[in-house]
Amino acid sequence: MSINEELRRYWLRPGLLATIIFVADQLSKAEIWAALGPVAGTSTPVFDPWLKFTLVRNTGVAFGMFQGIPHIFTVTSIIISIAAAYYYRKHMPNSRFWVQACLGLIIGGAIGNIVDRIRFGFVIDFIHVRWFPGIFNIADAAITCGVALLAVYLMFTGETEPQTGGDDRLLGELLTSEPPERRAP
Repeated sequence: MSINEELRRYWLRPGLLATIIFVADQLSKAEIWAALGPVAGTSTPVFDPWLKFTLVRNTGVAFGMFQGIPHIFTVTSIIISIAAAYYYRKHMPNSRFWVQACLGLIIGGAIGNIVDRIRFGFVIDFIHVRWFPGIFNIADAAITCGVALLAVYLMFTGETEPQTGGDDRLLGELLTSEPPERRAP
């Protein structure tokens, strides 16, 4: 398979969705920073009392867990993102639309938060849903939804193997099998 075919078949959809998530995440964080920053804890109601935007400098991981060690999470986020892309390509049903969409959500969100960690030393979180225990951002939501949807998809379909070369494999089996009239009874 050529590099162009590889890119089109396995990476175009996830790449486009990852780019959309990354851009939406970075633009929303820039808007929040302009409106509420740089003072952490500044808040504005959106749909009071259920939803407000509250600026938080998150040095931990998703939803504010494990605060205070941002550089470790920068490195681990990069490693996990690379591992996810490798695992997707080598060990998952990677030509399936839903798997590609989930990867796009996960990678786009991860890159959005990695960029924040490198630029600021923290991640900008701002979505504060009253009944939810943490404050998060678009990247966190994309990662969480991507992982959850992927788990549900794989659980219900039972697919765990890459779908590479399905047509080629079938053609190879047809060409190497004996015609029905030659098979022993």
